[in-house]
Amino acid sequence: MSSLLVLTGGFAAFGQTAIAPVESTMIRSVDTQNRAAVAMLEKIVNINSGTMNIPGVIAVKDEIEPRLRALGFKTRWVAMDDAHRAGDLVAEHACPLGNGNCGKRMLLIGHMDTVFEKDSSFQTYMMVPDGTGNVATGPGVNDMKGGLVVMLVALGAMQSAGVLDTAEIRIVLSGDEERHGDPIAVTRKDMIDAAKLSDVAFEFESGVRRQGVDTISISRRSSVTWHLDTTGKSGHSSQIFSDYMGAGAIYEMTRIVDAFRTQLPEPGLTFNVGLMLGGATAELNESKLGGRATGKANVVPPTAIAIGDIRTLDNGQSERVEQKMREIVGKHLPRTGATISFDEAYPAMPVTEAGHDLVRQLNAVNATLGFPPMPELDPMLRGAGDISFIAAYLPGLVGTGAMGEGAHADGEIVYLDSIAKQAKRNALMMYRLSQQK
Repeated sequence: MSSLLVLTGGFAAFGQTAIAPVESTMIRSVDTQNRAAVAMLEKIVNINSGTMNIPGVIAVKDEIEPRLRALGFKTRWVAMDDAHRAGDLVAEHACPLGNGNCGKRMLLIGHMDTVFEKDSSFQTYMMVPDGTGNVATGPGVNDMKGGLVVMLVALGAMQSAGVLDTAEIRIVLSGDEERHGDPIAVTRKDMIDAAKLSDVAFEFESGVRRQGVDTISISRRSSVTWHLDTTGKSGHSSQIFSDYMGAGAIYEMTRIVDAFRTQLPEPGLTFNVGLMLGGATAELNESKLGGRATGKANVVPPTAIAIGDIRTLDNGQSERVEQKMREIVGKHLPRTGATISFDEAYPAMPVTEAGHDLVRQLNAVNATLGFPPMPELDPMLRGAGDISFIAAYLPGLVGTGAMGEGAHADGEIVYLDSIAKQAKRNALMMYRLSQQK
């Protein structure tokens, strides 16, 4: 049979048979929601929800929650006061046909916070005057308030086609992805509990468009923060390096971070020194985002502090690199000391065959929609994310939210055309998974 061009809802799909009517309905629904979707994006971007702006995060929750209830989800708010974070919005759409009779059980995750706190100069949604009418800028516009909109539009399309009624879906939206609270056993409990009751995850973080090609991810690297403290004997600088005085805290710090630079490199690993203080005194501020140091040119410094991170492809690599860092730290210069510690980390989400299978299914959806296949993005090109906390329990797709660039920086942008494209992909993918036993 020759190839047939089928026009449905303003898009073209090539195939031998017409698209299923239920999927046509979902596609048309996404198109009809587009204007309202962009308006919603503008509204929630203009609500500052920096991680530490807890009322702002809750205000975003208050925009999302009623929309989920209107879609038939039962919702609850889990406050995280003890962790000094806003909390989690948890929503559940139960299977009406009984356990195991609604196909794959799906978990949709994301976050309502951004890196832009109340004191940021970047606060407002606006269109970018590039002549396309397709690019908007604003704090969190793609990371990941655009993803929240994509998720709601996709679920709305499923509802319009009557297929949401027979889907089992859980949603957990955190309020502290950009700066998670501790302990992780508390702040990620809702997400982990939901993962144990699910078969596949969608993380609605921003997608990546490279050279005009939309990509998808099935893995994320870890993110581990380290803290390094060095000490030395203090005294007149004329005695530096003597048997009596030794090298001082700053030279010990310099030795260590330079040894990291020369001895740690290996495939899949990156490591960074983000902040360093040293002198006669040195201390971090309460937020650990800055600090204060004092010192004099002719005094050997007794203290120094540094913080940084490492990112790895798998948790075994994390353990190996951490051990190597400890060994480097332990080889002190004369009359100095040093200690290193590692915070609770975002674990790695390694590549799996189950992840590859999800990409194959997603690209079958792309073929139906007449979209090009989506290649898997190199995990070296993504940061860490919440899905890594649940990767041990189920496979998932990363970057199912809106496409954009410049996340975490003033001038962050979103490609508005990606909202409808991603919503169509997600709606059809979730529908098809709900049909699989």
